Amino acid sequence: MALPSIVLVHGFWGGAAHWSKVIVELAGRGYSDIHAVENPLTSLADDAKRTQQMVKQIDGPVVLVGHSYGGAVITEAGNLPNVAALVYIAAFAPDSGESPGEISQKRPPAAFPNLAPDSDGYLWVKPDKYHESFCQDLADDEALVMAVTQKAPLASTFGDAVTDPAWRHKPSWYQVSSEDRMIHPDNEREMAARLNPRELIELPASHASLASQPAAVADLVDRAAKAVASV
Repeated sequence: MALPSIVLVHGFWGGAAHWSKVIVELAGRGYSDIHAVENPLTSLADDAKRTQQMVKQIDGPVVLVGHSYGGAVITEAGNLPNVAALVYIAAFAPDSGESPGEISQKRPPAAFPNLAPDSDGYLWVKPDKYHESFCQDLADDEALVMAVTQKAPLASTFGDAVTDPAWRHKPSWYQVSSEDRMIHPDNEREMAARLNPRELIELPASHASLASQPAAVADLVDRAAKAVASV
């Protein structure tokens, strides 16, 4: 079986390194062509373009994996012909004309009060609230590093709407984090049900399930990849 390439797409308040544990897990399962996009988080169009640039450099099928806002990115970017599957990890999966901000307003997440804009229009998780907001199931030191190295998005990105959602055209997989404080778990469940995934799993995890439960996340990616792998 020829395994597809994996492209990992981070969300708000973190970069490509948020996938570090999942990368190690996937490599241990035999995946030799793994990529992690570093998106600018300046607009959905910018981030989708950057993701597509990486996918276009890859020969053969690609599994796109998005965490958090990265789910909106793979939804916008995933209609390229060599994208074989989409995997959502505690992620936004907007429909046509829908934005992450619009989804969040339906059921505001528990940590919504812990977000703070700066004078340049970027939106941050308050550093002293990062652990309890984003990754309450990680150790203090790991949460500290995530808080200090967080990559803030332009706040306007929250309002950027998806055009033609790739999940309407590509097979999808979804992981819900039942203890998520950054995206309301019921919003995740609603989005997951709407895209009719091939598989839906729920983990007792924070928003940072990719860091707190990397083996379970890698298992889901592995099952998705093998489902679309060429024999």
